[in-house]
Amino acid sequence: MIRIASRVPDPAVRRLTTTLYGYAFLSDLVLLYPLYVVLLADTGLSVGQISSLFVIWSAAGILFEVPSGAWADVVSRRLLLCLAPLVTAAGYAIWVLVPSYPAFAVGFLLWGAGGALVSGALEALVWTELDRLGAVGRYARVLGRARTAGVLGVVASGVLAGPVLAVGGYPAVGVASVLACLLAAAVAARFPEHRPPTAAPVPAGEREPANLDDDGDLGWWDTLRAGVAQVRTRPPVRAAVLLVAVVAADWGALDEYTPLLALDTGVGTQAVPLLLLLLWAGVTIGGLLAPAGERLGHRGYAALLGLVGVALAGGALTGHPGGFVLLAVAFGAAQLATVLADARLQARITGSSRATVTSLAGMATDVLIIGTYACYGLVATVAGNAVAFAVTAGPYLIVALVLLNRRQRPAAVPTSVIATAARSRD
Repeated sequence: MIRIASRVPDPAVRRLTTTLYGYAFLSDLVLLYPLYVVLLADTGLSVGQISSLFVIWSAAGILFEVPSGAWADVVSRRLLLCLAPLVTAAGYAIWVLVPSYPAFAVGFLLWGAGGALVSGALEALVWTELDRLGAVGRYARVLGRARTAGVLGVVASGVLAGPVLAVGGYPAVGVASVLACLLAAAVAARFPEHRPPTAAPVPAGEREPANLDDDGDLGWWDTLRAGVAQVRTRPPVRAAVLLVAVVAADWGALDEYTPLLALDTGVGTQAVPLLLLLLWAGVTIGGLLAPAGERLGHRGYAALLGLVGVALAGGALTGHPGGFVLLAVAFGAAQLATVLADARLQARITGSSRATVTSLAGMATDVLIIGTYACYGLVATVAGNAVAFAVTAGPYLIVALVLLNRRQRPAAVPTSVIATAARSRD
């Protein structure tokens, strides 16, 4: 029986969304973001040592991603969202108090662990609360705006980092970064959290382990097994996990190389931040377009991915600063595609292991990002950054073709309708 969504009480939705947007903004308002590579270099670390720290960072995310997702399904997700910025803040504090390779290694380990605590828990909490309020169809819109709030936090940190560094050096930058994390933890305490008393039934033939209750009675290990089993035995969920990973990984990895691409266009170092600001503007617009993107069916979504691939390759291969306009379009479309992919994944998850399944998608994304780094490095070494960008954009075109070749539905189905249908199966 399909449940008809009732009118959502505005104060309840407002509390959830304003808390989410504030949390996203403060979590990314870290003044160390634009400066941590410079800090590493100023401390005397070699390029090889810096690269090894990035590997530690990525490995920490992969190591903690799924276990923390299962933990979020067992304990309070709000608690994990409070702990995450505190763990990250500890890493930043170590960096500026005792700057050295071991301290940086510990800091990156803590940073990876903090990110893993958020991944899965945040999406699961937001989806569950919107579902409770009868507003699950708003998930893509809310998530898109939250991503935009995070982008604004990154932009603000870029604007503030230079002046704060000039006034107080790295210690002042570190204190400001830790303060932002503490504020994010305080805001996270305002998240509403209500768990359904029982788990949603799973269709015959796709049944998860028994006693999948959302009230925390299921242990951590069984919760982890249930999430893995859901991805392994349910093709729609598995396909959605893979889609999230492929869509998010490519442009997430390419973002690290955009300064190098900008320099290759012939602009001076001072102009690089302006070109990057153009990209972040595109990302911001992409997140805000989520409500319109919800109406895309398979063909429309495939076209969106095709746009990402073509614009990425075309913008990079121009070899001109004007190509960053195309790259901004690509990044905006990729942000929109990522939000929609996450919304479709949430709509297909059933049972009590929502955060675990979402974390599996996050782990797959991290693995693909590492693979993208390796691929990019090899191609860029031989053919340059522009060609590496174009080659790395290939998976978007491949996935777009796969979606187009699949059996098409009679009509485009908005994400909100998918979400309602998914809940009716619950």
